[in-house]
Amino acid sequence: MELIENEEYGYCCLITATRRVLDKLKAENKTFAKITPAKRLERKMVDEIALKEAVINAVVHTDYSREVPPVVEIFSDRLTVTSYGGLPPGLSRESFFRCRSMPRNRELMRIFHDVDLVEQLGSGMSRIMEVYDQSIFTFEDNFLIVTFPFAEGFTLPHGNVNGNVNGNETETIILDCIRQNPEFTLDKIAECTGFSKRTISRQMKTFQEAGTVKRIGSPKTGHWEVLQGEG
Repeated sequence: MELIENEEYGYCCLITATRRVLDKLKAENKTFAKITPAKRLERKMVDEIALKEAVINAVVHTDYSREVPPVVEIFSDRLTVTSYGGLPPGLSRESFFRCRSMPRNRELMRIFHDVDLVEQLGSGMSRIMEVYDQSIFTFEDNFLIVTFPFAEGFTLPHGNVNGNVNGNETETIILDCIRQNPEFTLDKIAECTGFSKRTISRQMKTFQEAGTVKRIGSPKTGHWEVLQGEG
């Protein structure tokens, strides 16, 4: 778990702190991958727009009278954004989910709008609700918690920091594809994994020379057999 809060960046203004938190989250928001029979799919750990809006909402709607800053927590399967103060007085949950806005800190909202951190009053919730449902919100007496589950069914390869794939991960992705689709041609494997045909051709040659993969039958009508690398 990792905590991210404004104090991490010293006693700077909220605008600077917010931008730095957003930059850090952009770097932490890794790319997940999933191999399907048709192709390799990629998806961000958390939807980028929804995450940005949740953080900005937490900053502009927090009750700062108790000196409790917004907090972002990163877990192995989810990311949470917590703000202090709960819903603003006079704003019901029903109105909240209808994307009605009642700013707790109107002047702060205006400033964030002036520096292009907020586009339009009430638009942030609409962007979140386009991607996630109401279940990601938890209401407590003094806190509002937004929990973003990581992309369901997707896995994050070890060492994949910013969507980059190293050599071992390339091998794993290709082997996973041909285990699921042994009849695939090199073109189909390239489409499945997202790698170039040249990369696939080179890697398959390496596999065959190492005895990891064997080709049974002709290039067009045969199939692949994975002999090693099952773990």
